[in-house]
Amino acid sequence: MTLWRMIFTNLRRHRVRTAIGATGIALGVATMLSVVALLGGAVGMFERILRTDSQLVVFERNVSDLFFSNVPVSLADELKAQPFVRTAQPMLFTIIGAPGRPVITCFGIGEKDARLARGTWLAGGAADFRDGEDVVVLGERAASFLNAGAGDKVALGLGNYRVAGVLRSENGFENGGVFMPLGTCQKAFHKDGVCSVVSVGLAEGHGADEVKEWINARHPRMTAMDNDEFSRSYSQFRILKTTAWVVGGCAFLLGGLSVTNTMILSVFGRIRELAIARVCGFSRGQLARMILGESLLISGIGTVAGWVLSWAGLHLLHAVPQLQGYIEPRVGLLEVAGATGAAVVTALVGALYPAWYAARLKPAEALRFE
Repeated sequence: MTLWRMIFTNLRRHRVRTAIGATGIALGVATMLSVVALLGGAVGMFERILRTDSQLVVFERNVSDLFFSNVPVSLADELKAQPFVRTAQPMLFTIIGAPGRPVITCFGIGEKDARLARGTWLAGGAADFRDGEDVVVLGERAASFLNAGAGDKVALGLGNYRVAGVLRSENGFENGGVFMPLGTCQKAFHKDGVCSVVSVGLAEGHGADEVKEWINARHPRMTAMDNDEFSRSYSQFRILKTTAWVVGGCAFLLGGLSVTNTMILSVFGRIRELAIARVCGFSRGQLARMILGESLLISGIGTVAGWVLSWAGLHLLHAVPQLQGYIEPRVGLLEVAGATGAAVVTALVGALYPAWYAARLKPAEALRFE
């Protein structure tokens, strides 16, 4: 009988133990992939807010969060005048409250912002979205929970605003948020003359370095980053991504304990069997490899089951109407590779002690084991 055939036979003979170990790994893989996908999806949605029709983002240097960034709106006008800039769109990020909804994301944007053209208008239109007027455009979900439609009045913060329209967006933050004319938003939040960021679109044939050099020379309090650079360096994104991997890692620790417990029970439950294998000519290395092989196979079964659980769970959440736009059931190759690698390492580490114990068994003593 070959070594791998023995491994398969052993796992079939101890189906309950095998299932327990595989379940621990499956839950670890599913938790890691799900948490990474959920938090990664949130990061991705916020990134797409900034990337709308632009390649760079300009914001105040050394701020901990973009909500605290104060960029002069005049900077957007200066950038528009440069030959290397195609578009420069100011945006003000704020949080506003409504009766029964203490926190709603509010986007202060210009009348011709690309977000208004990109979305699907369910009611009203961009023509009624005029700067300086007390009007708002509601995302589809915001219109639902505020129970408001085009032409209605809604209480937001300390003011009342006429709903100019209802917009459907693929982005969950935008779909559950409120769009307000930039000037109106500045007045409501006492942010006269400033915005949070300026999204910059490059003119054809020009590069991001030209914008960065111009900003550094003319506005040293500000910084310009291309979209990929911003995604890598923004502290809030790093915190969310790190949190996802830490939570997933903790889940894998529990899965590793499950594998270790399963393999220890497996070894101690068949000490005489292992002793007979030694008498029949199995070397210590072969016994150790058999235990490690069983652990890896359990881990492989659990990993595949974890992929299925994660995929099914994310698609189930994506189908919930209240969560549409907030859940992105997509997991990248990096996340899959990370979860698979963690499962392999967990299996090997969990089997080290059982394999070491099995390898040092003395057949004569093991046959007398009670």
